[in-house]
Amino acid sequence: MPETTYDVAIIGSGPAGYTAAIRAGQLGLKTALIEKDSLLGGTCLHVGCIPTKALLFNAELWDHLKDAKEFGIEGVDSRRLNWAAIQERKSRIVNKHAKGLEFLMRKNKVETIKGYGKLTGPAQSGVLTVEVTNNGKSMPLKAKNVIVSTGSEARMLPGLEANDRVLTNIEILALKDIPKSLVIVGAGAVGVEFASIFQSFGANVSLIEMLPRLVPVEDEDISKELARVYRKRGINFHTGAKVEKVDKGKSGLSVVFSVDGKQQKIESERILIAVGRKPRTENIGLEKTKIKPERGFIQTDSWMQTAEPGVYAIGDIVLGTPQLAHVGSMEGIVAVTRIAGKTAKPINPEHIPNATYCHPEIGSVGLTEAKAEEAGYNVKVGKFPFTANSRASIVGQHEGFIKIVSDADYGEILGVHIIGPQATELIAEAVAAMELEATVEDLIWTIHAHPTLAEAMLDASNGVYGMAINA
Repeated sequence: MPETTYDVAIIGSGPAGYTAAIRAGQLGLKTALIEKDSLLGGTCLHVGCIPTKALLFNAELWDHLKDAKEFGIEGVDSRRLNWAAIQERKSRIVNKHAKGLEFLMRKNKVETIKGYGKLTGPAQSGVLTVEVTNNGKSMPLKAKNVIVSTGSEARMLPGLEANDRVLTNIEILALKDIPKSLVIVGAGAVGVEFASIFQSFGANVSLIEMLPRLVPVEDEDISKELARVYRKRGINFHTGAKVEKVDKGKSGLSVVFSVDGKQQKIESERILIAVGRKPRTENIGLEKTKIKPERGFIQTDSWMQTAEPGVYAIGDIVLGTPQLAHVGSMEGIVAVTRIAGKTAKPINPEHIPNATYCHPEIGSVGLTEAKAEEAGYNVKVGKFPFTANSRASIVGQHEGFIKIVSDADYGEILGVHIIGPQATELIAEAVAAMELEATVEDLIWTIHAHPTLAEAMLDASNGVYGMAINA
């Protein structure tokens, strides 16, 4: 390892870490990126966002083929699902982008260092030391600033361990075959996405959610619409349900859960635990610093600086911010821009988009209708269904709607909630509008191309005043 002092050392190369490293290099900072695994990219690239969305796209294509006759395409009745080929394509996508990251590090003069990084204590004469261990050998790395970006891992229900039957995001992405039946515990983004994938591929899927509705962080109308569509698709779900035990059963596993005090049981080949993620902050040297984790999470200020001078935290380990790849990436940009002494802008939590890639897709930003009312706003809502959108008719995806939550007094856009075709893409317009402090009236006077799904945003904004053109 070179005897040098870096401007910034980054521990962890997930989306937060690698984005921070690239921007640091672009800003002329001497940068080291420390990664314990053999490839860069972290959970998101290898066992999270990217492979999951690859499977979801395959599932969407498969669903389109089921309706081929509607589109005038015949002769596909003998179609066959090649699971091995699907998995191989997923792996090719992951490997391509992992190699791309290696290229980007070289391009931006970022030194990648293999090993497990740990903080060793406060800075001495303005320089921090990170202990890097690889193959049993430890070496010190010195840096003026350290960014901790160690990510997260799946939480497990008490008493259970991951194996070939009890799955987390890691095991389910490596399945050799499609299970005939699958119970998913947790109906947040991860749970409903995998439910969508495996139902499309022919599995009998059941969702169990402890809270009263599917995707509980979303607007209540979104949850209701997803529940309606999932019933139509044949996806079973139980809300307000608590898993009590998981035993070996006749067909693999027996899952016992209770709803309103009444016990129920489902026999399933496999079970996926999707009840959230815990931060990886153990054994990284925090005890030698002023950083005091809260439930494993690290408190930072708006510039991502921790209680320890010169030490920053970004990504899934940060207290109070959503565990989303795009949030971690922006936190990395905020941190290194601040370190470089350039003009930076802190993240506005109300302008963070959520994107859930189930079918139908969900995209949202800002306050739900209920949260806006709780905050004391004079709320006015516009809602437009995709059934009335011509492009939705063309692509054969009519489910869902766009809902705009606004302040009636000033026309401020408080939140936008979308469920339907390309919702994860359409939400970008709403995020940009809110970031630029656009009003509902600004959206109304914004020309949208025809025919597009985006026109539904125009109709929803007009709908706030009861003047949608197409409804």
